[in-house]
Amino acid sequence: MMKKTFALFLFLMMGMGAKAACEPKDTTKTDTADVNKPVFTTIMELPVTPIKNQSKSGTCWDYSTLSFFESEILKKSGKEYDLSEMFVANKNYMDRATLVVRMHGDAQFSQGGSAYDVQYVLRHYGICPEEAMTKPGEMIGDTLNNFNEFFGVMTPYVEAIAKTKAKKLTPAWKKGLQGIIDAYIGKAPERFTYEGKNYTPLEFAESLGLNWDDYYSFTSYTHHPFYTEFPVEVQDNWRQGMSWNVKMEELEAIIENALKKGYTVAWGGDVSDDGFTRDGLAMLVDVKKVQDNEGSDMAKWLKLTAGERKEKLQKLGVNVPELTPSQEKRQEEYDNWELTDDHGMHIFGKAKDQNGREYYMVKNSWGKSGEYKGIWYMSKNFIIAKCMDILVNKNAVPDSILRKLK
Repeated sequence: MMKKTFALFLFLMMGMGAKAACEPKDTTKTDTADVNKPVFTTIMELPVTPIKNQSKSGTCWDYSTLSFFESEILKKSGKEYDLSEMFVANKNYMDRATLVVRMHGDAQFSQGGSAYDVQYVLRHYGICPEEAMTKPGEMIGDTLNNFNEFFGVMTPYVEAIAKTKAKKLTPAWKKGLQGIIDAYIGKAPERFTYEGKNYTPLEFAESLGLNWDDYYSFTSYTHHPFYTEFPVEVQDNWRQGMSWNVKMEELEAIIENALKKGYTVAWGGDVSDDGFTRDGLAMLVDVKKVQDNEGSDMAKWLKLTAGERKEKLQKLGVNVPELTPSQEKRQEEYDNWELTDDHGMHIFGKAKDQNGREYYMVKNSWGKSGEYKGIWYMSKNFIIAKCMDILVNKNAVPDSILRKLK
């Protein structure tokens, strides 16, 4: 009898356990992290080509702008291309070195660049598909780009030529430099075959069906007259590419109109701000309000490491208080070096979080990293406040703004 009673007890307990496991869990109690975690709803999303990885190279300007032009081709023809970033880099670094030598070293030689560099190369040298050049990293036995040794070799070479005491230069230095570039990132082809047809890079660029005159760069600063062009004064704009100067609210209107009309936007700006996380979120943080919420003061906030500050902001998630951008603040941060051009990205959509705050969906070039596999959700406030310049199809610009351009 005892054995039967004990067996019945075990049976009942097992049944209760099974019932508990099958029943839905009570989700009414959520912790703070869950409440703050973003829940995004896509408002609109335009087609983009697959995410790439610039890896250990300062070529965001190259990846983001080619991604932008790949979307332009998609919009115009519906055809997807994988264009070669290393073709652009090969031509660009030789041109930049030539300028540094002409200036006797009084110009910066670095890995960085601008959207205009890509536009210039496409117009003057052409382009090739990714398959027509050696894959990134293969030249040095790596799987991805690694420019550490490359620039460790190339920079002293360029500086030595630029600062030589020789009274006359020979053509040999260019041949030597081209050899270094080709050895590390691949030789740009003079001809290649793509889908059964033979092209030069210029012929291939022409076959893409884009008009390079259709692309305008815009910025927004008060140290130049509005509705005039000027070269944004940052070191990586070494070609002195021109941007149209418009008011801050018009900069936002251009991005909004572009997306509405089905055009994506190449964005260059500053991601060094604490509000830009490595997990795919960027917001224009109101640090004073965060301090008030935390019960701390500025001195305590500044004593935190950059990692600790980012961790606090990350915990606040979508409930981070934001600043409202202003024309005056943009100019102040540009003049005092707080706002610079340290990254290029590709805007292709809009979304909103559970609080109704709107974000731009932005394609990055760090592989499928972060919470959203290579996509960043950057608040509209952040995009406008931290923007150095944008590149768009002129047909994406509101007519009311186009009419003002002198």
